[in-house]
Amino acid sequence: MMKEVACENKTGLYEVYKCNICGNIIEVIHAGAKALVCCKEPMNYISKHLEEDEKYEKHLPVVKVNSHGINVKVGSVEHPMEEKHHIEWISVVANGKELRKFLQPGEKPAADFEIIHNTKNIVVNEYCNLHGLWTTEIEDLN
Repeated sequence: MMKEVACENKTGLYEVYKCNICGNIIEVIHAGAKALVCCKEPMNYISKHLEEDEKYEKHLPVVKVNSHGINVKVGSVEHPMEEKHHIEWISVVANGKELRKFLQPGEKPAADFEIIHNTKNIVVNEYCNLHGLWTTEIEDLN
């Protein structure tokens, strides 16, 4: 029988962690113990950058409502999409669902997501391969 271990620090839903050895990135879909390990080393929590952080002009997700939901562009100044510096993915968490668009170098740093217009508490994330995770939170989509 496995012994249950009390854990004061737990991972949070949708938190992102990265392995500094192999580069694996994980997103938590079930909160649990904080001890996430890859390559026999603890994984590092990637904190979300917000508008107050420097470089936000090229990283913060910009959300526009359209007829089918929302369009997300990365940055008020378009983010580079080069092999060495690019946006890997954009995700939206709304209505108990997570929607994600993976991007490749050379593509536009943007994506459309079908979301009901009266949705509340939307979280939009994007991940830059050099500058990490950036987040925009929207209280009410109207």
